[in-house]
Amino acid sequence: MRIDGVSRSLIGLLASIDYTEYDVDLFLILHEGALMNSIPAEVNLLPEIKKYRSILCPAKEVLTNGFVDAIFTKVKSKRQAARYVKQNKISSQNMVYPVYLHKNMAKVLPEITNKHYDLAISFLNPHFITAKKIKARKRLAWIHNDYSKFEFDKKIEIEMWDHYDYIVSISHDTSTAFINELPELRNKVVLIENILSPKTIRDEADRFTVSNEMHDEENSFKILSVGRFVYQKNFENIPAMADILRQKGIQFKWYLIGFGEVDLVKTEIYKYNLQDIVKILGEKDNPYPYIKACDLYVQPSRFEGKSVSVREAQILCKPVIITAYPSALSQLENNIDGVIVPLGNEGCANGIAEVIDDTRLLERLQNNCQQRNYGNESEIKKIYNFLAEN
Repeated sequence: MRIDGVSRSLIGLLASIDYTEYDVDLFLILHEGALMNSIPAEVNLLPEIKKYRSILCPAKEVLTNGFVDAIFTKVKSKRQAARYVKQNKISSQNMVYPVYLHKNMAKVLPEITNKHYDLAISFLNPHFITAKKIKARKRLAWIHNDYSKFEFDKKIEIEMWDHYDYIVSISHDTSTAFINELPELRNKVVLIENILSPKTIRDEADRFTVSNEMHDEENSFKILSVGRFVYQKNFENIPAMADILRQKGIQFKWYLIGFGEVDLVKTEIYKYNLQDIVKILGEKDNPYPYIKACDLYVQPSRFEGKSVSVREAQILCKPVIITAYPSALSQLENNIDGVIVPLGNEGCANGIAEVIDDTRLLERLQNNCQQRNYGNESEIKKIYNFLAEN
């Protein structure tokens, strides 16, 4: 439950459920992360099962816990994945190993519970665990990402998805990308957008001020990006973009919130001597006061399903810039409630500079966001409908 889009999306879903009508159990592999405190009190959090930690934890911890079969399973999965990648000559951006790992680990892991549910939801890929270790009348599994950006073992993927009655996609573009890759599963795909509550986000944004971390400096523009420091989010190229903005004479600070490959981003900051301009704020329990305090929100991703952070920034009436990843047009209306810029460093930086220099555009983006209702709590009714089916 660390600060990322998937975890915040899960919190949004859980917060929308009518607990006078439904009982909800939540199972997490790890009881860790800042968003643990955001799980609604009505949710029954099932106990952590130590052996499940073997999926995510390093080999040393797994051995210390005495799970030798889990170690063998991880080694076996890694060899299988490496063999498949080599034989099929696929890129490093692939989903082979995690799917193999979850499929094989399901054979050595205990049952999560002996309960029999009306509905089991697997919220994060891979989906073999919920398929194999939970008894349920119906099953849903979520897609959060653009399937066109990864390579995978199609046979194993279909085997995994076949366990589910429905495959939930978070945007039309995400659905299209998935169906293009796995057309056999077309009839299972349904759309349920990430559930966000504008009132909750605005209330959280007012909880505290961040002026001690995001200083108000005269004529200095505050840019913010929130996300994991991973390849998908493209944060390692932010220093290069910031250097271009600096060369244009723009006065700004670019703040980063998140976790992951922080050292890679730090290396790039030092490379461009931007220590006073690009600031890493780290992982935050509540990112909303920081979004409220920024002048511009930038999501420089290489690809997205549908960014939760972008929608949160729009709810807080911030001008938003995103890169032209394949699903960008499902995220916003260009030049209406956000701006789409090229993905390359120079194109992205030039786009940011143009927006910063256009005060009328900035004002229009803010006003349009203010006039729109980004709330979609009614999406939970789609899940209720699945429960009502025979």
